[in-house]
Amino acid sequence: MPLDSQPAVNIPQAPDVVIVGAGSAGIAAARRLLAEGLTVAVLEARDRIGGRAVTRIFKGHPVDLGAHWLHAGPINPLVKLGFARGEPLRRAPTEGHFYVRGRPGSRAQSAALVRAFARADRAMTQAARNDEDRPAAKALPPGMGPQGRRVRDIHGLVSGRPLDEVSLHDFPSMEYADNLFIAGGLGSYVARLGRSLPVRLRTVVHAIDWSGPGVRVESSAGTVQAKAAIVTTPMAVLQAGAIRFAPALPEPVRQAIHGFRPGVYEHVILHWPGAPFQGPDRLATLAGTRRSPPGLLTRIDNTPFHFFELDLPHAAQFDRRDAHAPARFAREVLAEHFGARAIRNLSVMHATAWRNDPWSRASWAVVPPGLASIRDALKAPVAERIWFAGESLSRAQWGTAGGAWEEGERAAAQLCAALLVARRSLIEEQSAPLHD
Repeated sequence: MPLDSQPAVNIPQAPDVVIVGAGSAGIAAARRLLAEGLTVAVLEARDRIGGRAVTRIFKGHPVDLGAHWLHAGPINPLVKLGFARGEPLRRAPTEGHFYVRGRPGSRAQSAALVRAFARADRAMTQAARNDEDRPAAKALPPGMGPQGRRVRDIHGLVSGRPLDEVSLHDFPSMEYADNLFIAGGLGSYVARLGRSLPVRLRTVVHAIDWSGPGVRVESSAGTVQAKAAIVTTPMAVLQAGAIRFAPALPEPVRQAIHGFRPGVYEHVILHWPGAPFQGPDRLATLAGTRRSPPGLLTRIDNTPFHFFELDLPHAAQFDRRDAHAPARFAREVLAEHFGARAIRNLSVMHATAWRNDPWSRASWAVVPPGLASIRDALKAPVAERIWFAGESLSRAQWGTAGGAWEEGERAAAQLCAALLVARRSLIEEQSAPLHD
């Protein structure tokens, strides 16, 4: 059975709540609602649960194709839950590798890059405290020297788009001291959390009718009537009109949905036993040649697997080429740095393309300059019947499985409170004395 497969579970015919999507947000929402005693039906278009967190086996080792980092440990609900469950969490190393033309760089060269990142983070953090929202690139300090380009490239990679297309109020911190990994893969962990939930797989939601007292959710498996719905569908999929809302969503909600831009962060998964890197789970910076990997995570879980990461500018070049173009690019770049002999035992196992996946259409959602408020705009329910959730709504943990989980729990808690208020109102109406 695949790592993230879901055994058959009975789905209630008339649940209290329908959840659209069985990714991290949908799983979190379902667990919270069930704990409150509500009935739930989760409808998932894919043939598995987990969304953009998925683990696959290559050469006997579990490897994540999507989300892999557990960022911001002190505030990440998946970290807190993982420790409570006794999950095999491990700290991400804070020190990485620095190579210049295939050889270890000097301490001075490595320290210069660290200082450049620290200087950029201080400048961007300080600028973000002002009310004005502008492109994050505008806040980078001048005179960054030869390390400035690397800073821009890495920030662009982890932002999902180049920094001139990212809101200054949303740029991600480069602080790695509180990040963690989980043995066996983050996708597998999320799938474990979703086991035995009432999920119907291969069920595509086409429309949500909220014209009546509740919601009618139309899907490829039929129509489900419920009191409310939580929609965890990625923003890029909603922007494509995959779900029709009747009546149409209020204009401020529509504008918020369409304000996001698709973020791109892809993995070329390498199996490279002869790689020169020592120590598990370390980021590597390669410098000194014409081309460098936008990102490189080495010796994942102390195995011969590595992530050669692609940002938007690089990934976009491959959309009009054959499926093996990312693999060739990774090999060419690494050969430039280490020589052809060094990569003789390098195999490319897989190249992700979340930007082309019909149920995601992006790695995550990016807020462009001037639109920092759209995340909060989608947290208010529509007519107390439709709630939105997902990584795109998390201000502190956007783009992460932890952020999606946080927002799934938030939407579920708000929905529970709304149903409780409605229930009390109904009881009061029924118990009120009749007047002639």
